[in-house]
Amino acid sequence: MKYKRILLKLSGEALMGDKQYGIDSVRLDQYTHEIKTVKELGIEIAIVIGGGNIFRGVQAENLTIDRVQGDYMGMLATVINGMALQSALEKSGLYTRLMSGINMEQVCEPFIRRRAVRHLEKGRIVIFGAGIGNPYFTTDSTASLRAVEIEADVVLKGTRVNGVYSADPEKDPTAIRYEKLSFDEAYSKGLNIMDLTAFTLCQENDLPIIVFDMNQPGNLLKIINGSVDVGTIIAN
Repeated sequence: MKYKRILLKLSGEALMGDKQYGIDSVRLDQYTHEIKTVKELGIEIAIVIGGGNIFRGVQAENLTIDRVQGDYMGMLATVINGMALQSALEKSGLYTRLMSGINMEQVCEPFIRRRAVRHLEKGRIVIFGAGIGNPYFTTDSTASLRAVEIEADVVLKGTRVNGVYSADPEKDPTAIRYEKLSFDEAYSKGLNIMDLTAFTLCQENDLPIIVFDMNQPGNLLKIINGSVDVGTIIAN
């Protein structure tokens, strides 16, 4: 097996499925099945999920809400998604822990690095909610930071596109998928993979990123098995 411990980054928007907002039960069940298949191989799994299906901090400006307040609202949205994913995973027979960057003991544990690592070692899936607990940081940055903290082998960014392309494949049929890129190549080409804070954190800590289509059944397992036909790997 290529990886022992992974950090899976999921977008909140992906949870909407075909809905306009909220959580689509079909998509949630699909993600649960994909994650369970990988977990049964003995992989240690941590997950960071966005909140864009409920609220994004950048929406706050359109609602005349202060940016900091909006970011905190977005963090709470990630906790709601984390609770939904936790419930679905546990219903399928998996053991989980939901940890939050903001203290809310009634619904989840506070994030403590050593405790998170211990949960992973005991075979529990750890879901990180509420970002890093501070405004102005995206869930991509949260994923990178938590991955470094728990010493994950890789960050797997699940999107709706099968990797990183030279252009938008939904608009340009001649777009080429990159199989592998260095961090410097990705930066020089101006490829929008993660925000700069998240990207730099991975580069400085020699933590590879794989961008892949999470909505395609079986892709997560292929990534774990080291398939180069799926996604794009960005590494030093």
